[in-house]
Amino acid sequence: MALRIYNTLTRQVEDFVPHEPGKVGMYTCGPTVYNRAHIGNFRTFLFSDLVRRYLRYRGYEVTWVMNFTDIDDRTITGSQKEGIPMREFTERYTKIFIEDRDVLGIEPADIYPKATEHIPEMVDLVKCLHAKGLAYEADRSHYFRVTAFPDYGRFARLDVEGMQQVERVAADAYTKEDPRDFALWKGYEAVDGDVFWETEIGKGRPGWHLECSAMSLKYLGQEFDIHLGGVDLIFPHHQNEIAQTEGCTGKRLARYWMHSEFLMIDADKMSKSLGNIYSISDVIDKGWSAREIRYVLMGTHYRQRMNFTEAILEAARASLERIDAFVRNLEYATGSGGEAEVKALIDRCEKQFQEGLDDDFNYAESVAAIFNLVREGNALVAQGKIGKPEADFIRALLKRLNSVVDYIFPRVANVSDDAEIDAMVHARDEARRLKNWSEADRLRHELAVREIILEDRAGGTAWRRK
Repeated sequence: MALRIYNTLTRQVEDFVPHEPGKVGMYTCGPTVYNRAHIGNFRTFLFSDLVRRYLRYRGYEVTWVMNFTDIDDRTITGSQKEGIPMREFTERYTKIFIEDRDVLGIEPADIYPKATEHIPEMVDLVKCLHAKGLAYEADRSHYFRVTAFPDYGRFARLDVEGMQQVERVAADAYTKEDPRDFALWKGYEAVDGDVFWETEIGKGRPGWHLECSAMSLKYLGQEFDIHLGGVDLIFPHHQNEIAQTEGCTGKRLARYWMHSEFLMIDADKMSKSLGNIYSISDVIDKGWSAREIRYVLMGTHYRQRMNFTEAILEAARASLERIDAFVRNLEYATGSGGEAEVKALIDRCEKQFQEGLDDDFNYAESVAAIFNLVREGNALVAQGKIGKPEADFIRALLKRLNSVVDYIFPRVANVSDDAEIDAMVHARDEARRLKNWSEADRLRHELAVREIILEDRAGGTAWRRK
């Protein structure tokens, strides 16, 4: 069966045919490192991880690029408020993102380009658009001329004539020919302080949309295979990426576009006013493990909104305990004679797992395959038909499936003795007492990676292994 995915570009489910047989290039719009990423962000990043893992499972050679946006209004404002250089400010949140990524078991992308390290490529892209009549300069800034790109709006299904351009910057402080035009390069303003670059196109800084175009072109070339992101990026970000990249190259930016839906908290959209924006550490501090969080965030089809609740976390814990119990049953099974039935079960479940993911990553069907294996495998254990050879066959399948989902077996980065864990917990308590929050956070992350659950109490912190 062919892998089929829903392509936002065409609004249809299509057979996946990579640009180069056997190889896949994929790009995910990564975090803007001005604050800690929240669990809604990580739903998108976990989906990208699932796509990359499954493509590898199917035998593709995958190159995954995910950028860090380390220059925009928010990174400038944040660093100025703290009175520290912007690079120091963004490096802090880049490091925190990587720690959260590792806690959740998201495999590192192959390339993590930073916007601030690709200014020459962005300048070249602006010059290319000028040469093709798609860009103009006004008041030291450079803009994309929307009316000169006939396909503008097609990707986002916009009424271009009637639309009002949505800008990432607040009230438009830059002079434009048309309110729908968007900034490619922003001329220097005093409010930016020491954040600027002296370039052939003037002193200033890049626009948000320009960054991803320049980096995807550099590392994946023209017409790469899959571009991923959240639905909130369809417009204006991805629409503008398409316009400026294709306006320069004359070729498709990406063959397939995949967008994950919003994550809701107790049926409400996350917002500061509701106080329901949670980071990975917030959820872990409530007593949930990284494995349980991963299971939940992957548990709803990526094109459906997900409702993140305590009840769904409790259900995840129970589901994972069922898997753990099955793995233990395999370890102690002493039966025999069920080899034919076990092999038939393995073939049936792996086929169901693959068919589910081949159907536009119909994750629910693949999860069902895992639990069909658990239910029927337990029945065979109870019937005395599974011994060591049969158990080994099943464990081999579980390892193959786990290479895609990575929650079937608990991840243990480091096996630590109790004395080492005690020392780390004590050091975290001391850091908290001294209000050294960054060190306390670092230690909590390290303990979470080791699958240690912390319970903060009045007299200190208790811990247990997951």
